[in-house]
Amino acid sequence: MKNKVQLIGHVGQVPEIKTVNNKKVANLTIATNDYYYNEKGDKVEQTEWHRVTAWGKPAEIIEKFVTKGKEIAVEGKLTHRSFDDKDGNKRYVTEVLVNEIMLLGK
Repeated sequence: MKNKVQLIGHVGQVPEIKTVNNKKVANLTIATNDYYYNEKGDKVEQTEWHRVTAWGKPAEIIEKFVTKGKEIAVEGKLTHRSFDDKDGNKRYVTEVLVNEIMLLGK
């Protein structure tokens, strides 16, 4: 099996762009929506937020064309990492490491 993730959603905030070792990196979140009907028959919307990181060319595309609210499609792999925060607490992060991006919508 292969570790592959595809998401289509809207960007949650202005992407954060940095340069690390002369390479662009973009960090952003994407919201995806799903709908279901509850036991009363009411339609319920459920929003999931996904942390996304892109390096190199995809990061450059994000820097030039992606803004808050923009609909995009990304493809990449799911990654997990941990770090110690400023208080010394261990934090865990799950994110999509992007290798392809497609701009959608207007």
